[in-house]
Amino acid sequence: VEEASDLPATASASTPGEVSEQSPAKRATLGPFARLARVQLASAAGDALFTIALAGSLFFNLDPAAARPKVALYLILTIAPFAVVGPLIGPLIDRLRGGRRAMVIVSGMGRAVLAFLMIRHLNSLLLFPEAFGALVLGKTYHVAKCAIVPGLVQGHEDLVEANSKLVLLSGVGGALAAGPGLLLGLIGSEWVLGVAMIVFASVVPLGARLPRTSIASEAIRPDERSDLRTGGIVLAASAMAVLRGMTGFTLFLVAFWLRREDASTIWFGLMVAASAVGALVGAVAAPLLRRFVREEYLLGGVLSIAAGVGFLATFPGDRMAVLAFVAAVGLAAGLGKLSFDAIVQRDAPTVNQGRSFARFETRFQLCWVIGALIPVMAPNGVLPLRAGLIVLALSGGAAAFLYLGGLVALARGKRTPSRVIADQVWTEARYNKISNGLPAWI
Repeated sequence: VEEASDLPATASASTPGEVSEQSPAKRATLGPFARLARVQLASAAGDALFTIALAGSLFFNLDPAAARPKVALYLILTIAPFAVVGPLIGPLIDRLRGGRRAMVIVSGMGRAVLAFLMIRHLNSLLLFPEAFGALVLGKTYHVAKCAIVPGLVQGHEDLVEANSKLVLLSGVGGALAAGPGLLLGLIGSEWVLGVAMIVFASVVPLGARLPRTSIASEAIRPDERSDLRTGGIVLAASAMAVLRGMTGFTLFLVAFWLRREDASTIWFGLMVAASAVGALVGAVAAPLLRRFVREEYLLGGVLSIAAGVGFLATFPGDRMAVLAFVAAVGLAAGLGKLSFDAIVQRDAPTVNQGRSFARFETRFQLCWVIGALIPVMAPNGVLPLRAGLIVLALSGGAAAFLYLGGLVALARGKRTPSRVIADQVWTEARYNKISNGLPAWI
């Protein structure tokens, strides 16, 4: 990443999580956003290598029926940091100077150590806890990154552009690592993990060069909380949560399907590359599309596209059709996240962006894990591919309808479709019946 072309790095004195003033020459050579961009590139490349290594070891050394309970167990354990620990320690870390930067460094160091341990435990039961420990650290990095970005840029448009660049770098890093990873995978998964260890270790010195900023100097205010609970943001967050759940669902659905089909490691790598290419296209298209289409329609549109491609992929049900669907989900995830970020920045301009994005990202990561649990815990070990694609198509279509229909209802001052459905299902009579049946101590 060329640092000379970096985005403006310093915020105004009133901006939360501001970066200290530097001389113009120093800013030109040591741009904070360029430093974060390098961290993002290394992290994305390491994640791609890590995924390819797991495809050649974890999924190939165990049959799907044997792997299912272990994968389900550790996915459930993955929920804990985001459902329990994150909300408790997240606000404290935000107020510590350099707290989120420390999370970036720890995530890189931890993933490097776990990759080293996995080289020694490829044929051991310790592979599972180590793999999912790395998964937690990877998601922890994403939360920290979302909190750091707003403090490195000036205006809202710069923030949208910065997020687009980071998504683009994720795709570039994944695509660049896929080729060498696949070639090394032909020799052995331990070689792929060795390179992943080196790449993750590079995150430590790169992360140490990030500015030591505090994301929030005070606790969240009531007016800030109410701004984030407006109808448009709540609807967009719900749509994004469904989209993130679809991403986790797709990953494990396709992984177990390829394993049952005895597909080679090449196909796992192609699926990773397709997802990265989809994210790349989304990052490139986002700034152009936002000039002509509102962000709400972009978010609803990518949900509709993912649903449509999933429905079409159901009929052939072959690897090329699934490859196209994986690319569509990658496109939807990348473009959808950028659209959501822009909606929050536009509709809640006075809130602390770093803190709010970290809170939303924590919830989205939790939805990813919940979505991944569905194909893992399906009866008989593996959810049939066509059934899984139908579930994804229906989920995307329903989310698009509820989101776009909700926007129309809000504009007309009426109840949203989701509220109408909730009122029909959760009636007062049902509420009283359930409440009366609960133990007195609840």
